[in-house]
Amino acid sequence: MGTVTLGVSIAVPEPYGSFLQKRREGFGDPHAHGIPTHVTLLPPTEVDASLLPAIEAHLAEVAAAGRPFRMRLSGTGTFRPLSPVVFVNVVEGSPECARLQKQLRDASGPVPRELQFPYHPHVTVAHGIAEEAMDRAFEELAHYEAEWTIEGFALYEQGEDGIWRLERDFPFGPFGTDAPGTSAVPAAVPRQGSTSPLPRPFT
Repeated sequence: MGTVTLGVSIAVPEPYGSFLQKRREGFGDPHAHGIPTHVTLLPPTEVDASLLPAIEAHLAEVAAAGRPFRMRLSGTGTFRPLSPVVFVNVVEGSPECARLQKQLRDASGPVPRELQFPYHPHVTVAHGIAEEAMDRAFEELAHYEAEWTIEGFALYEQGEDGIWRLERDFPFGPFGTDAPGTSAVPAAVPRQGSTSPLPRPFT
């Protein structure tokens, strides 16, 4: 069956997603037009295609145990000089994102994955562009604010054309882990055929 490259992320909803995507385009990022705004949970991971059913079941189980949570973005940060990335900070919702990403790539699951750098949830607004443009992104979005409720995450697959496409949504369970009697796993919502790309790489 070969291999596929997967990623898991939380989409930044409208109107925030389009706004930040357009700003990224304005800073001169050549990939911005094809990168929906998001927070990465599982970076690009190559797996055997035969594992997809087990992976989807694992994602559904993680989602079933989760509960909706608030996410708030505020101001900018950067990974420079270690990595050429400027991002908008996740100032509320970081612990929940960290817990989810750890569960998704747990060594006992079907997608064990070691990270190159410590996990730091963020929303990329500039990647790999001229330093002057990176500085402008950092400065012009320094006072940016956005807030919404996260109700699930999604699985994406990278096509042979390099485009990341939405495969399935995984909504959180109605009660989460704190409520009794909630062992049922909600069905994942298929989104086959979407042409929405995600960044190469997930950042």
